[in-house]
Amino acid sequence: MTKTLREWCAINSGSRNLDGLARMRAALAEAFGKLGAPVEEAAATAEKVVTAKGDLNEQAIGASLRIVRRPQAPVRALLVGHMDTVFAADHSFQGDRLLDKDTLNAPGAADMKGGLLVMLYALLAIERSRFAERIGYEVLINADEEIGSPGSSQLIAEAAARAQFACVYEPSLADGTLAGARKGSGNYSAAFSGRAAHAGRDPHLGRNAVVAAAEFITRIDALSGKRDGLTVNVARLEGGGPNNVVPDRAVVRFNARVSKPGDMGWFDAQVRSVIAEIDGRDGYGAHLHGGFNRPPKAMTRELEAFFDSLKGLGAELGLKIAWAPSGGVCDGNNIAAAGVPVIDTLGVRGADIHSAEETARLDSLEERAKLSALLLLRIAAGDIANPGAFRQRAA
Repeated sequence: MTKTLREWCAINSGSRNLDGLARMRAALAEAFGKLGAPVEEAAATAEKVVTAKGDLNEQAIGASLRIVRRPQAPVRALLVGHMDTVFAADHSFQGDRLLDKDTLNAPGAADMKGGLLVMLYALLAIERSRFAERIGYEVLINADEEIGSPGSSQLIAEAAARAQFACVYEPSLADGTLAGARKGSGNYSAAFSGRAAHAGRDPHLGRNAVVAAAEFITRIDALSGKRDGLTVNVARLEGGGPNNVVPDRAVVRFNARVSKPGDMGWFDAQVRSVIAEIDGRDGYGAHLHGGFNRPPKAMTRELEAFFDSLKGLGAELGLKIAWAPSGGVCDGNNIAAAGVPVIDTLGVRGADIHSAEETARLDSLEERAKLSALLLLRIAAGDIANPGAFRQRAA
C-alpha cells in the first residue's frame, strides 16, 4: 500500500491540471479494476468562473470514475473519494519523503490518495468474503472536490439517491478523530465595474472600481458573527493598474461558513443587498456570482447511531473512535443533504493537509481499511443495523 501511495502521490493531480488528472484516472482505473466490475468515466459539467476582468467564462473539469457492483443487493452503499489535490502543476510541493518509517510527507498523501487506497483495500476484502453477495456498492471518485465539486455535484446527488448509506474517505485528524457535524460553505465572486479616467487631469470623471470593491469587502467582513458560527473570509481582491489611471474593474473572491441551514439564505440576501446598492450608483456596476454549494451537515439521530456502530467496531480492532464538529466541508455535506447517513472521514490519519507539510500515517492505511471492511461486512451480515434502513421504509 505504501508503494502504491507513493506512486499515486508522484502524479500531480491538481484540480485544474487536466493532463495530470487523466494520468491519475488511468492509475485508479487499473487499481479499482481488480474489483471485477467495469470502471466507467463520467464526464463532468463545465464550471462557470469569473475572470479577473469580471467576465463569466466556462472552464473544463476533469471526469469522474464510477464503479457499480451488485446494485440489486439488499444492502447498498455509496463510497466516495476524490483524485484531485490543491497543489497545481507549478506548485513547489511535488516530491515525497519519509519523515520516519511511519510518516509520509507528500502532496495528497492524506487528502486523499491515502483514503482512496483505504477504500480500495476494504472493497477487495469485501469481494473475498462470504457476505459479498449481500452488499452492493457504487464507487464515485471525482476530480473537482477541492474546488467545491462544481462539475460532479449532480453525479453525487444521483448516486446518493440510489444508496442506503455512504462512506467518504477524507482523512481523519492525526489522532484519529472523525468529523461529525460540519458547517456549510459558500464560494462567491463579486465583480465591480467603474469608469476609467486620468487620475491627475480628470479624476472627477472616474468611478473607482477598486474603492467600491474595498467598501464591499468591509461591509461583508462585518457580517462575521452576525449569526452564530457565521464566518466570512475575503480571499482575494483583483483589479487596478497604473497609478495614473482610475481603475474601472475589480473582482472580490470570498467564502462564507454557516452552522445552520437557514443562515445560508440570510447571508446571501445580505450580500445581494450590498451589491444592489453599489450597482445602483451612477457610473458603477456590481454583479454577484456563486453561492452556497455545501449545506451544513447536522448530527442527526440516524447519523449518531451510525457513528456509535463504528465506535463499537473500532473497539474490536483496538481503535478509539471519536468525532467532533468541523468547520471544514466535503462531498459528505451534499450526501447528508440528500438524506443519506454518511461518515465522511474514513480515510487515513493525517495532518497539515492543504500545505507542503501534509503527512499521512502509513500504519493507518491497513488500520482504516480493516475498519471500513468490518463496517461494511457487519452491515451486510445483519450484525449491526443498516444505517439507511429508514430510507427503505420511506421508499
